[in-house]
Amino acid sequence: MQQPPELDDDETLAGRRQVTRGNATLAFRKGKKGDALIVAVRCQGPGTIKVAVRSVHVSFPLECLANKVSTTYNQVGIGRVDRSGVVSVEAPSAVRWSMTIGRGAPAEEESPTAAPESL
Repeated sequence: MQQPPELDDDETLAGRRQVTRGNATLAFRKGKKGDALIVAVRCQGPGTIKVAVRSVHVSFPLECLANKVSTTYNQVGIGRVDRSGVVSVEAPSAVRWSMTIGRGAPAEEESPTAAPESL
């Protein structure tokens, strides 16, 4: 739990928060039009943290465990994510967390699989 999550080689760093306890905010830099926003969070300790990117009305919870480091990567590919903004985290004091915010090409959507048509 020493370092914030890493980004892939083709992704650009927009903000990073070292290991923190309790509530905090993290500002992130403006990106290129068409890029997705990547919010990667790592946590350890008993409790749930709530992560919110208010400028695009996106939020998600992350369940953290006492004896295990959990990491989640979320990609937001909706309008206005190319702007700068702030990510807010609400976390119990027993949870240690860190965060990396990046920019990158949007992930390709998986095509729904259709059942073969019967004759």
